[in-house]
This record gives sequence, C-alpha cells and structure tokens, in this order.
Amino acid sequence: MSLASFLKKLSVPFFTGGFMIAGTSALGLCTVYTDAAIIALVGGGFLARELIGYAKYNGKEKLNGKTVVITGCNTGIGFETAKDLAQRGARIIMACRDMERCEAAASKIKDIVNSNNVICKKLDLSSFESIRAFCDEFNRTEARLDILINNAGVMMCPRMLTKDGLEMQLGTNHFGHFLLTNLLLDKLKASRPSRIVAVSSRAHTRTQGINFDDINSEKSYEKMTAYSQSKLANILHVKELTRRLEGTGVTAYALHPGVVATELPRHIALANNPIILFLTAPLRYILLKTPLEGAQTTLACALNPAWETISGKYYSDCKEKEPSLPAQDAEAAKRLWDVSVEITEGKRTFKTSA
Repeated sequence: MSLASFLKKLSVPFFTGGFMIAGTSALGLCTVYTDAAIIALVGGGFLARELIGYAKYNGKEKLNGKTVVITGCNTGIGFETAKDLAQRGARIIMACRDMERCEAAASKIKDIVNSNNVICKKLDLSSFESIRAFCDEFNRTEARLDILINNAGVMMCPRMLTKDGLEMQLGTNHFGHFLLTNLLLDKLKASRPSRIVAVSSRAHTRTQGINFDDINSEKSYEKMTAYSQSKLANILHVKELTRRLEGTGVTAYALHPGVVATELPRHIALANNPIILFLTAPLRYILLKTPLEGAQTTLACALNPAWETISGKYYSDCKEKEPSLPAQDAEAAKRLWDVSVEITEGKRTFKTSA
C-alpha cells in the first residue's frame, strides 16, 4: 500500500469520529485541523523512517545441504533469522526453552518455505544439564553443523539464579552459550568452513570490564550492569574462540543487532507500561528496528562470503565496527575462558538458591 493510500485510509476514522464527538461546526472545524495534524505527523513518521534507513543484507547465498542451529528463535530476531536461512534451503534446528512456542514458530516457517526441514529441539540455556542433553542428541543424530547462531538472551531481569546457581543474565547469555559452543565445536570443525555467530549488544560499552572478583554478582547486583557484562562476555568469548580456532576453518563473529522492537525488554517495567507505549508509539516506530531489520547483521555474519576467512570481529548494521576497549582486552578474554571452563565443568560451583 502506498503512503498516500495508507494515510487516506487512516484519516477516515479520525474525521468520522471527530465530527460525531464535536456536535458543532466550530468543534468540527477544530477536529479537521487536529485530524490534519495527526495525518501530517504519521506521514512525517513514515518519511523520517525512510530517511533514517537501516542496513539490509542482500546476499543471495543458498544453504542447501547445510545445517544451522539457532538459539532462542521462536520470536523476534531469532525467528526472522531462522525464516531467512530456511528460505535459503538450510536445515534449521530451532533450539528453544518453550517447546509450545517453538513448535508454533516452526509451523509458520514451514508454511512460508514449504519445507519440513525445520526442527524444534528443547534447550534451556539456564541449565547445564539441558545444554548437555541437547548437545549429546545433536552430536549423535546430526551429520554436520555449518552455522551456530547464539541468539537467545535475557535482559535486565531482577536478580535470579540459573539452575546451576549462576546470576541469570551472565549465566544464560554467556555461560550457557559458552558450554553449548564448546560441546558443538567438534561438529563445527568437521563441517568446515563453518561459523559461530554471537548476538551481543552495544550495551557492552556500558561496563569497564568483567568483574572477576564478583563474577556471580553476589556482593552487589545492578541489572543493567549485569546485562552489559554479559554482552561484553559475548564479545570476549568470540575473541578467544578466534585465537583458539585459528587454522581450523571455523570463524567467529560478534554483533550488535540495533535497538529492536522485540520481547527482550520484558523485565523492564517502563518498556511494558501501556501508557508509555501509547505515548511513545511514534518515536518507537521511527527509531526502533523491526525484528526483520534487526536480523540483517546476523545474516551478514552467517552468510557473507567476503567474511569467510575473517574472524573475531564485531559488527553493526552489516559493517565492521570497533568495540569498546574492554572488549579488545586479550588477557581478559583468556581469563574469562578459563573461568568459564571451571564453572561449566563444575570445578567451581555456586549456591542454587539466593
């Protein structure tokens, strides 16, 4: 639908409702001006969004015979990523915690691509037991793994613990994906060239580094700081993976998808307040990416043939960007790896209740 047609359609209830409420010609005239202002505002929003624009990955690569694992993909960026890669012919393993929602999302994708090569598998990244069970089955039943997309995430929740006693954000966003990746590395190496894609965030710039002295936020907890550290950990993980995987044919990428309208801020009260949502709707429309737009950099990292031999970089809007200084700290990346091994192998444990 063209912008003009949309605005014409949009204007009908404004005008009709305005005159019904007005009751007098004077108020009716005011309503006309009000309606015109609203239409101009909506039109301006469309125009502003077009002028801002968002990067789009235009590669036409096909993935027939390839297998992709995507975590947390029953909605949002992950869903759009799964749909796109399925349309390219890939076998998609949707690794999700909520199987009912996963099956519903998989059904939608199957209908769109007319393929049954979209599989749901149970994966709870807040449980090492669940991660090991997923990987045991995958390594036993799947012949290959070409692309691993660590997409799932938790954002700014109250202090909660994973089933293994870890602070939920770092535990899910980093430690869960760390264990998953390590347990699938042999399959990735055997399928080379293969890729690991970590969905991080620009929020990593809001911390000065990993707090190794309080890795589990037991001494103090601030939800934005915890989220920022988990996103920094994603980038440091990719950095150390790159060093360790040199020469194996497996490359790793970290990315910021942009500020996207998804379910991720479910724990942020203001972001879910209906009054705030109503008042900020025009700005959100202009400034927030849709999930499809947010998936573009993930797709570029997973597919761009020009990046096949490039590893360890950070991307945003389908371009390489420089991450924060703490995200470039090679020693911190090594230290985080060692700590992560200790924790995921059970050599270092935490209380499973607050």
